[in-house]
Amino acid sequence: MAFDRLIEKIAEMQNPTVAGLDPKLAYIPEYIKTEAFEKYGKTLEGAAEALWLYNKGLIDALCDVVPAVKPQAAYYEMYGWQGVRTLEKTIKYAQEKGLFVITDAKRNDIGATMEAYAAAHLGVTDIDGEKAEAFGADALTVNGYLGTDGIKPVINTAVNGDKGMFVLVKTSNPSSGELQNLELAGEETIYLHMGKLCEQWGEEIMGKYGYSGVGAVVGATYPEQLKELRTELPHTFFLVPGYGAQGGTADDIAGAFDKNGLGAVVNSSRGIMCAWQKEGCDGSAYAEAAKNEALKMKKLLLDVAGEIRLP
Repeated sequence: MAFDRLIEKIAEMQNPTVAGLDPKLAYIPEYIKTEAFEKYGKTLEGAAEALWLYNKGLIDALCDVVPAVKPQAAYYEMYGWQGVRTLEKTIKYAQEKGLFVITDAKRNDIGATMEAYAAAHLGVTDIDGEKAEAFGADALTVNGYLGTDGIKPVINTAVNGDKGMFVLVKTSNPSSGELQNLELAGEETIYLHMGKLCEQWGEEIMGKYGYSGVGAVVGATYPEQLKELRTELPHTFFLVPGYGAQGGTADDIAGAFDKNGLGAVVNSSRGIMCAWQKEGCDGSAYAEAAKNEALKMKKLLLDVAGEIRLP
């Protein structure tokens, strides 16, 4: 099961960090942009090349420090098909370097359309009898608010291809409570109900370490809800956004971990990618700055998670 592989890498590296790869041209050092623009001009092709060179440097620096990376699809789609090609190259290169890849696309639909999304991002595409992998990530973020009809196709793909998913449960954005905090008739919040659905959906794709292949997105910016959900969802692995730039701290995330220091992988995007700008160092040192920031984050997380042990 895919999350077994992620859990083993977290334990091996003693690091529950996932580095978000959400590149924008404003984050990229000038020398990289100059190289890309000299080759392709200030075009979508040039921008996509700059993203690729930047990502490659980050992956090379981080692959022996963090167990996973999380490219956000929107940051590639905004540069057209050229950017989407960079997303595919980024996924493949990260996997070649031994990283677990979570594509953050938040896909949501039903039936054949959701089957197509699952095939595109996690599975294989049938080409007149021949099979080909389009993107081939290890896990995908999905929006569960169409219910089981939007989740079952992803589960089927996950079972057949050793893949996983993270369902939006309690997101880190300030307005998430407008919907997710509403109480149902039994005084159960919508986010808790969604979390319990994740527990149900995951029953047919359980891993050997007690967590299923149906994970949950739970934001670091809501520590009380994070702690509540860890108690209520003992078999659901968490993807925790909101650390760093959005205001979440290691102390806020303490409740996400179980007694073995497992149960969650914590995302930092801008904090790692833009560390060179925050530190005011030369752009040529961007990858080293990212690695140093990831190591700082590792220490802070281990301070609250404790030693990470496989059950």
